[in-house]
Amino acid sequence: MLCQECQQRQATLHFTKIINGEKTEFHICETCAKEKGEYIPGSNSFSIHQLLSGLLDVEQSIKPSSEGLMRPKKELKCEHCGLTYQQFAEIGRFGCSSCYKTFNEKLDPILKRIHSGNANHGGKIPVRKGKDLHVHKEIARLKENMQQYISEEEFEQAAEVRDKIRSLEKSLNDKKEG
Repeated sequence: MLCQECQQRQATLHFTKIINGEKTEFHICETCAKEKGEYIPGSNSFSIHQLLSGLLDVEQSIKPSSEGLMRPKKELKCEHCGLTYQQFAEIGRFGCSSCYKTFNEKLDPILKRIHSGNANHGGKIPVRKGKDLHVHKEIARLKENMQQYISEEEFEQAAEVRDKIRSLEKSLNDKKEG
């Protein structure tokens, strides 16, 4: 296969980029890759820390204040191990389990960017053991919907959702008794 850039040399690097669910494949030679600044395996031209820093959008430590002066921004720091957000971005891992709570509000946007908009891990549920778990998850989702309808004062839709919840709960109770 020829290089897609120069159309002269054999393509030795094959890239697959997936951005917003759109898959693009590139086949280029090593020379064109160096010219474009692409990562070449084994060349130490790119590190996982640079990747994480880019994903984490490491912020500047100062920001403009309301008076127009520059003031240092309060730095997030884990109270248990003393790790700062800046250090986490450079190292690429947490110092302790408390870091997850400390940096929680900065993690959701990162996880959404990494996982195409999803911040929650659904996982897989075994068919035999998880039959009721699907129903419990559906009930929890419906309860959230019902609360949303109530807050928007859409009581008719909230009542319909409530009835669905009662029906699902009744079917669960019938299974346990029978």
